[in-house]
Amino acid sequence: MAGPVAESTGSKLVWPRRALKIRKSGTWRETIAPIFPGYVFLESADIPVELYRGMRRIPGFIRFLQSNQNITPLTKQDSELLLHFLSFGETVDKSKVFFDVNNKICAVSGPLKGLEGKIVKVDKRKGRAKVKLDLCENSFLVDLGFEDIEKVAD
Repeated sequence: MAGPVAESTGSKLVWPRRALKIRKSGTWRETIAPIFPGYVFLESADIPVELYRGMRRIPGFIRFLQSNQNITPLTKQDSELLLHFLSFGETVDKSKVFFDVNNKICAVSGPLKGLEGKIVKVDKRKGRAKVKLDLCENSFLVDLGFEDIEKVAD
């Protein structure tokens, strides 16, 4: 997902999203929603003036992080979290999970794998896990979809 300004400077815009089934008025619908609401990530070696000005003109753009005067790259921890989700593509699908004998969720594959310790709530009926994510010194909750599979005997 790169715009003309980003492409002309050799930069890339990244907007990680998640596929999620939502039931509205008794009907299930596939929806796509951002993983990090309010954030768009820019992969760039530097921020040339034309890129800076182009980004500032985008409707809804508020500011670069930390500030427009002090643009800083993501921390190592934030980069790792972003790369975790991007490793599944720009739109992540459901994770494959099973529940152990203590009814604890265990991710086999997908975006929930490795994030089990950050899960704060599981809704088996809806097939969703609420995950607490920390990004840029902010914490927020995100629903990620899962498909319950039977654990294969070892």
